[in-house]
Amino acid sequence: MVQFDSQDPYEVVHNCQPIGLVPRLTRETFVPRGGTPLLDAVGRLINDQEAVLARLKKASRPEHVVVTIITDGQENASREFNRQQVAAMIKAREEKSGWKFVFLSADLAAVSDALADGVQMQRAMAFDKTSQGTADAMGALSEKLASLRARKSVDLAFDAHDREKQENEKRRGN
Repeated sequence: MVQFDSQDPYEVVHNCQPIGLVPRLTRETFVPRGGTPLLDAVGRLINDQEAVLARLKKASRPEHVVVTIITDGQENASREFNRQQVAAMIKAREEKSGWKFVFLSADLAAVSDALADGVQMQRAMAFDKTSQGTADAMGALSEKLASLRARKSVDLAFDAHDREKQENEKRRGN
């Protein structure tokens, strides 16, 4: 898990740890800060994880690599990577290595940016900026990942039901 912002553009919080060993996020341990160098974080994450995987014996490599990007805003602070570079990196990893990229954002414009960055439309979703909207988005993501791990699906696509929950939350205005 990487936290990215203008204060620390690429802070590795947890690296290649089994999810059961990762402590729950709290307001004290995971705090949004400053600008959003989203392209730099994604580009560095791809390069770093590719290097980690290359060092593993083939039998030890994970069956699936899922990069999940969650942000509360748009790219506005990258200096190392540009949109075209990141889009090419995402496309190459998806086509050659089977990686999957998922994008969740509390900013609808950031979803448009994610599509331009190469994330597939069905794996990108805006969520409402409420506790319920966030919980629904995380719940949908959790369901998709559980289905992937159980080999029930390899798609990770958000469906009409997932998107309708977000629209309902926006209409409620919570």
